[in-house]
Amino acid sequence: MKLAIAGKGGVGKTSLTVWLGDYLSRQGEEVMLLDADTALSLGQALGLKENDIPTPLIQDKKLIQERVGEGFFQINPRVDDLPDKISKQVGNLKFMVMGTISDAGSGCACSPNALVKALLAHLFVEKNQWIIVDLEAGVEHLGRGTIEYVDGLIVVSEPSMRGLQTAARISVLARQIGLDRQLLIINRAPVDFKLPDLPGLPSLAATIPVLPSLASRQLESSSVLDLAEKEELDKVAAEIIATLKKNTAKP
Repeated sequence: MKLAIAGKGGVGKTSLTVWLGDYLSRQGEEVMLLDADTALSLGQALGLKENDIPTPLIQDKKLIQERVGEGFFQINPRVDDLPDKISKQVGNLKFMVMGTISDAGSGCACSPNALVKALLAHLFVEKNQWIIVDLEAGVEHLGRGTIEYVDGLIVVSEPSMRGLQTAARISVLARQIGLDRQLLIINRAPVDFKLPDLPGLPSLAATIPVLPSLASRQLESSSVLDLAEKEELDKVAAEIIATLKKNTAKP
């Protein structure tokens, strides 16, 4: 399955990306995580040190020049070898740093964008594995050329009106480009959380409470793995995956 995860900054979508990937890998699945957010914090959330995190594809000038060129560049560059070439193995997970497509909504066709979009299309269409993309708030990375191959959009929010309003905007935008298979996850939810009646929100699939073991070590480590609440997170991940599989079942 191919999943995209989006939400307002700081709501925990990167953490959820790691938790889902970690859960799936422990079930014996082949999983690749893609960092396509401006913050580029997926590597740290996996526990990598700064100098162990690969250069974002969008910033690899040598590779971009080699595959795409400048001026009259290749709009369909060769990318089939890149998943093995630029990904990093982290435990049982594969991890790739793509970076954010600049001016995605303006139709920008610059060479870095062409390479990133071509690689995304290749991964979504050709790779028979779980791929989870940590996106920015929008879904412009995906575009109409690859959206049909995405099995689901997971929108993450905190229990706040600003977070939920952003989630609703993301959901509406995704539907406009054809991604109707969506779930809403509320992170750091209080026990008595009730979802407000806000137009545009996807169906609520699961809530994640405040995790004391994560909060207690946030100033010492950026990793979100190996928490004391792993069993609870596994139950949430299993619920999300089961819901997605049910909603994306082919006739």
